[in-house]
Amino acid sequence: MSNRSLPTLPVVDADAPLRLSKAAAIAFPDGSMTKSGLRREAARGRLAIQRIAGKDYTTLRAIGEMVKLCTVEAKQPVPRSDDPRAERQRSLESAMTAETEAALALARYKLNATKAKHTTSRRNR
Repeated sequence: MSNRSLPTLPVVDADAPLRLSKAAAIAFPDGSMTKSGLRREAARGRLAIQRIAGKDYTTLRAIGEMVKLCTVEAKQPVPRSDDPRAERQRSLESAMTAETEAALALARYKLNATKAKHTTSRRNR
């Protein structure tokens, strides 16, 4: 095992406003998140930030909420191929996919036909 360890983190109140670079360094000590990454999450509506005197601040609590919003659910386990129920499920999914694709193609066709009918120019008089 390595003798190296992560740097010790300062004790900060969860509701204390921190500049984005400091908040990223504290919440993600491995350096995997930067202030620009936090800004992107704020733009997506997943991170609450405060702009005071032209400077962006957030809290560790807000970053914790962002992490919850960004959590990816675990995928359902894939059924074993020797299970007869798995084959039936795959065939049902395949049939539903083909039916859905056909319905979408028909809807696109109708939409394009409607657009073509309405986009013809008037005759000049």
